[in-house]
Amino acid sequence: MKKILLLTCCLLLAACGFQLRGTAALPFDTLYISFPQGHPIGTDLRRLVRASTSTRLVDNRKKAEAILEILSVTNDRQIMSVSGGGRVLEFELRYRVSFRLLDAKGEELIPTNELALRRIMPFTNQQVVAKEGEEAMLVREMQSDSADQIVRRLGAVKVAELNKSPQVNP
Repeated sequence: MKKILLLTCCLLLAACGFQLRGTAALPFDTLYISFPQGHPIGTDLRRLVRASTSTRLVDNRKKAEAILEILSVTNDRQIMSVSGGGRVLEFELRYRVSFRLLDAKGEELIPTNELALRRIMPFTNQQVVAKEGEEAMLVREMQSDSADQIVRRLGAVKVAELNKSPQVNP
């Protein structure tokens, strides 16, 4: 009976269309990533592209079929709630990334786009050091999540064959 139940669950799961995300297939062979100097999102994006795609990263814009430009990256926090005594109870952490994708000719494949991520962090004055660590961890998580989302969006781009040009018969 247990085997039949297990088999039924497996068949239902397969029939619903569930599928693991898998790796991204980018529609171009070479990619140049431009990002604010010293910002860790550039490192995350490079790592993701190398690990999960067959696209090769190049160090020169002119050699790339596509150019990913990270235009701005900001993170901040805002007070969400305050106790009756004026103490902060919750912060909202915000992480914003603005990017665009260009082809080798400079035409936009993805126009300027912004990802905005938010996390709510409860706060207590008794655990200030622990909350600072938690905040750093949440910001790092949002940064990694935004890099994942950017790579998935790059994989969804429909690109005409870049090297194909009309041939003229003499």
